Amino acid sequence: MVWTVVQWATGSVGRAAIECVRAHPELELTGCWVHSESKHGRDVGEIIGADPLGVVATSSVDEILALRADAVVYAPLLPDAGEVAALLRSGKNVVTPVGWFYPGADEAAALRAACAEGGTTLHGTGIDPGGVTEIFPLMMTAMSSAVTFVRGEEFSDIRTYDAPDVVRHIMRFGATPAAAAEGPMLSLLDGGFRQSVRMILETLGIAPGAAEIRGLHDCAVATAPIDSPIGVIEPGRVAAQRFHWEATVGADTVVRIGVNWLMGEENLDPAWSFGPEGPRFEMQVEGDPSNHVVIHGWHPESVGSGLTRNAGIVATAAHLVNSIPYVCAAPPGIRTAVELPLVAGRAHPDLLTPR
Repeated sequence: MVWTVVQWATGSVGRAAIECVRAHPELELTGCWVHSESKHGRDVGEIIGADPLGVVATSSVDEILALRADAVVYAPLLPDAGEVAALLRSGKNVVTPVGWFYPGADEAAALRAACAEGGTTLHGTGIDPGGVTEIFPLMMTAMSSAVTFVRGEEFSDIRTYDAPDVVRHIMRFGATPAAAAEGPMLSLLDGGFRQSVRMILETLGIAPGAAEIRGLHDCAVATAPIDSPIGVIEPGRVAAQRFHWEATVGADTVVRIGVNWLMGEENLDPAWSFGPEGPRFEMQVEGDPSNHVVIHGWHPESVGSGLTRNAGIVATAAHLVNSIPYVCAAPPGIRTAVELPLVAGRAHPDLLTPR
């Protein structure tokens, strides 16, 4: 069976998702929505820097809604529940990295109704949230008894993230600490990461409401000028940030997830560093027995290579794309990672060709 796919938005995740769809033997790209009028009417291959694909991008939402397709990889900068509901009502399943990882019974009622109307499924996933901060740590808990603590964290050099407007204006790197604290990033991240925490708590059997969840933000400033892709970070301005979410039961912290984003390791106050392991993703389970996993390979080897092709972005896109066959086969509704079967990738196309 071949499932037809629409790509919604062609930012860094969207471009990587198109590559992943092309490499997946069960998927076929049949449409693409773009935000920019300059991309409207262009072949999608041209947009991503590849050979022509025979799929023309459109900035018309109505054209996408009218298109027959099995699934949409919905990857805009910011989520729009109205757009997602319209896609679901039009008969298209949706996978997305921008929300609905583990929504509560009431917080996505309109989208559940849209799924019922369209006979479709919505699934939120990615790398964090969507992987390191809930799915993979939960898989690790299967090897432990009497779990007392679960942790999932990202440690990244944010200079490798090719989204300068996001890094400067939304993440507020290069701003004063006060401006960064008042910025939109914590609230933007809060919904997804809070859902990750709830997924862990409830899957472990901790009753809803039994734990207190709080979001935390901290930053480090430059002590000397720091060169970066968004320009020079001046002394006293934000050059590293941590966003974390903790769940406590009584006096005990039972879940901790989050991100640590640094503009390199030099000239920071406090003197944060990645430590001997360097940039990585890290997961930990305390129980009987405990376990600790460090993942390398989802970070680029250098700032320059990351701006060309960031492995973490590709991993995010791959998780979305590899979920599509499972989401299309699932019953209608919002389906979380704990409700779907094990999502697996597919072999390289060369290995699938008879020799």
